[in-house]
Amino acid sequence: MNAQEYVKQIGQAARAASGELAAASGQQRDEAIRACAAELRRSSDELQQANAKDIEAGRSAGLSDAMLDRLKLSDKEIAKMAAALEAIAQQTDPVGQTIAGYNRPNGLRVEKRRVPLGVIAIIYESRPNVTTDAAGLCLKSGNACILRGGKESIHSNTAIGQCIRRALASAKLPAAAVTLVETTDRQVVTELARAEGLVDLIMPRGGESLIRAVVEAATIPVIKHYTGNCHVYVHEQADLAMAREIILNAKTQRPGVCNAAETLLVDAAIAGKFLPDAAKALAAAGVELRGCERSRQIVPAMKAAVEADWSAEYLALILAVKVVDGLDDAVAHINKYGSHHTDAIVTDSASAAQRFTMLVDSASVMVNASTRFSDGGEYGLGAEIGISTDKLHARGPMGADDLTTYKWIVTGAGHLRQ
Repeated sequence: MNAQEYVKQIGQAARAASGELAAASGQQRDEAIRACAAELRRSSDELQQANAKDIEAGRSAGLSDAMLDRLKLSDKEIAKMAAALEAIAQQTDPVGQTIAGYNRPNGLRVEKRRVPLGVIAIIYESRPNVTTDAAGLCLKSGNACILRGGKESIHSNTAIGQCIRRALASAKLPAAAVTLVETTDRQVVTELARAEGLVDLIMPRGGESLIRAVVEAATIPVIKHYTGNCHVYVHEQADLAMAREIILNAKTQRPGVCNAAETLLVDAAIAGKFLPDAAKALAAAGVELRGCERSRQIVPAMKAAVEADWSAEYLALILAVKVVDGLDDAVAHINKYGSHHTDAIVTDSASAAQRFTMLVDSASVMVNASTRFSDGGEYGLGAEIGISTDKLHARGPMGADDLTTYKWIVTGAGHLRQ
């Protein structure tokens, strides 16, 4: 079967399943999500055995330590995946929620209600936990999903898929409600992106090259984020000890993820006092600093930054550093070079925080908190389907609510328009 025929087959099955899901009760969908969590816990050894094959193949293929970290499944990671599913199941069912409802002067009742999008395709690399997060959130929101993980996680995803199928069967929901693509043929991604009438939305999660390839091929809507070039700005009225700990956490807690900080901006008024201490702490954590000329006058050991450093997503222990002339200069830098993902200010000034959050054009803006909190689980969404840097249809970490659209329900009593 060629890629086009394969996508048509799974797309038609997913489309039929989406109708059954939309008609299923929230209780039935939650039962499937909880059953999936139980299957993960029960199958932990099996999942880790499958994952070990992917890790071994990844090492042989020369995957970076950051990529291997994203790929690895441990007892702890599997427990977190199960807990995320249980958190999703506990949330309020978004399907059928009335967003707004009111009566018109002529007696018509007008309501705006949440409904599923239909069929969602998710294309992703490496991280097997995306498989369960995506499945859980799509089930919660009444959507069928087609999941295509990277070839580097094929064994892990196949084992997770078996857990999901058993969970769906136990809840008496169709197997095609969650379809895992079983081929690594890249043409399948292109065909999914063009599957008008079968797939309602495609979401690529991974490197910029993957996302751009999907966007260029797509004839259906795409939600995306290209890069995570996140900033921490230390304002002149910052608590400098707090600022040091925030940038350390934002850069080093997990450097290979999209919400890790990539650039440190420091107000010129406190740069001479802050940078030596911060640079020492970052260097002790193994971070390579690439600074502007003014930064290097204060900390000469920094490497010289070049223009490309300001827009770089390193996903490694490298940090660009720039001294800026106040808040507006910091905002201008972020809006020019940032990726509209997550940016933070450290300040004791309420007015500075308010101005920063108002002017920075990013999906998430942090005040006195690490950029690493930009995450669906940390926002109380249970998990996330992805982090959108688009402005339509959703922005930032996307939970179940963000996987719905709405329809208008208008109820009359034989009303006729004059």
